[in-house]
Amino acid sequence: MNDETRIDTASAQPFGTFEETVIVDDRPRRKWWIIGVIAVILALAAWFMTRSGGDAPAAADAEAAQVPTVTVIAPGRATVEGTISATGTLAARRELPVGSVGEGGQVVRVLADAGDWVRQGQVLAVVDRSVQNQQAASAAAQVQVAQADANLAQANLDRALRLVQGGFISKADVDRLTATRDAAVARVRVARAQLGELRARTNRLNILAPAAGLVLERNAEPGQVVGAASGVLFRIARGGEMELGARVSEADLAQLAPGVRAEVVPVGTDRAFFGTVWQLDPVIDPQSRQGTARIALPYNLALRPGGFATATIRSGSVVAPVLPESAILSDDKGSYVYVVGKDNKVERRAVKTGLVTEAGISVVEGLSGSERVVLRAGGFLAPGDKVNPRAARG
Repeated sequence: MNDETRIDTASAQPFGTFEETVIVDDRPRRKWWIIGVIAVILALAAWFMTRSGGDAPAAADAEAAQVPTVTVIAPGRATVEGTISATGTLAARRELPVGSVGEGGQVVRVLADAGDWVRQGQVLAVVDRSVQNQQAASAAAQVQVAQADANLAQANLDRALRLVQGGFISKADVDRLTATRDAAVARVRVARAQLGELRARTNRLNILAPAAGLVLERNAEPGQVVGAASGVLFRIARGGEMELGARVSEADLAQLAPGVRAEVVPVGTDRAFFGTVWQLDPVIDPQSRQGTARIALPYNLALRPGGFATATIRSGSVVAPVLPESAILSDDKGSYVYVVGKDNKVERRAVKTGLVTEAGISVVEGLSGSERVVLRAGGFLAPGDKVNPRAARG
């Protein structure tokens, strides 16, 4: 060897005491170090993956927290009966004004008062007829005079007919006597007609009820002088029937028809009276854009003409979904609702509304009733938004 070997004499051991030097191979140790490092790396990777997996639900929770929760309702289908509320004034359905139709005179007695029920032909007031009675008596006497003249003329004619057969009088005399008899009979008829006219005028002095009904107004008093110009002395509701002139809008009037039922409640009472619409005025007030639906009501003392009342009129029925007003939105395109689909995304659905009731608004087009409709807060949503639907509590 070219290298010089230097021996430290101080540390040198005597011959025969040298320890055997063993050369160890460290390659297996490096192998285990490498395996340990790989294991640590794998453990760190697993730890990071675990951390990543734990953050995913948190991110999902954060995303879910941003999705709005909305209340939805499945309306189904129901029979909806539409109603129209209106107000008006009570009046007689057929009001009969009664006045003096005769020559008139002084009222002697009044036999009916407001609120009385009268029958057809009943005397309501008696007018003095003393003068008319005397005139009728005179006319009756004239009838008797005319009848006496007719009897005499008939007797003269009978005698002449017996004498003409013997040739004692001529045929011309018989003709003259026959004409005299006919004239006398005619005068009897005239006298009787005059008597009948006077009696009819006398009877017309009494003020009679033209039909059975309820006396609404009395304007005649004893001692009052009445005549053709006296105006209305009594007002009668024929049959006692009343009506309510309900004022309704032009649109509501178009939904009504004669025969529909109505419920009327007079002011000052909670008692309801049932009637039917019997007439719809053909004219609309150009100022208020309202018309009148006349509701016929049967006689009842609680119904006072001139009183104010409210009416609830049935305007027909329809089978359709019913939604609260908060669920129906509208814009320049029309009415619409938001429907939640299977993926919890909302979509806009155009609808057509119908009858309005206390329970809500009927939807006649656009919904079948099985959809999940956003109940409220639809104005804050847009088509395609994802929501967290919750069913409305009953």
